[in-house]
Amino acid sequence: MTAEPPMYVPAFSMKQRVTLMANKYELIATNPDGSDGALLAFAQQKRMAFKEQVTFYTDDTKTQPVFSFKARKTIDLGSGYDVFDANGQTIGWFKKEFGKSLLRSSWQLSAPGVDASGTERNPTIAIVRRVWEFVPFVGEIPLPFIFHFDFTEAGSGQPVLSVERRISVRDRYRITVQDQRLDFRVAAAMTVALDALQSR
Repeated sequence: MTAEPPMYVPAFSMKQRVTLMANKYELIATNPDGSDGALLAFAQQKRMAFKEQVTFYTDDTKTQPVFSFKARKTIDLGSGYDVFDANGQTIGWFKKEFGKSLLRSSWQLSAPGVDASGTERNPTIAIVRRVWEFVPFVGEIPLPFIFHFDFTEAGSGQPVLSVERRISVRDRYRITVQDQRLDFRVAAAMTVALDALQSR
């Protein structure tokens, strides 16, 4: 079974709904005028659970899976995560660079034709976030900080993906995909991972 053809979405947003038992993510298309468009995918991540896999569905009924990401090794989450289409075919992968992430979180992101690295834009906020995460109990509270990630292509330094987090009634991320080779599903998986896996 071959992988599904890539999907390019130049801009979308992610709304997060935090409940007692789960984090829920809505991926929403951005219209040319900047307003919200159609729901592209929905995902749910149980809180306080092992975060080795997240499945995305067409909507919150969770009846039709459309893509997913999964840790290569459940014990060693630093080994990276693969992104799969609805047929179970790999369409990309990402990995946190723990050595570079001591002060500013850094990630590797790869998809057909794309090899990029991403880093937190603001080093000061990165340090403040680390202090927040290590305070007992407080670290499980959603981060009250605005932070942004920029992914650039290895070698050329050309922009590939930007993820900007805004604080609102519900946490909201604005995502811009500058590289047309980057599949929406890989970009969406990376965006959810930046939220769900940031403290791991």
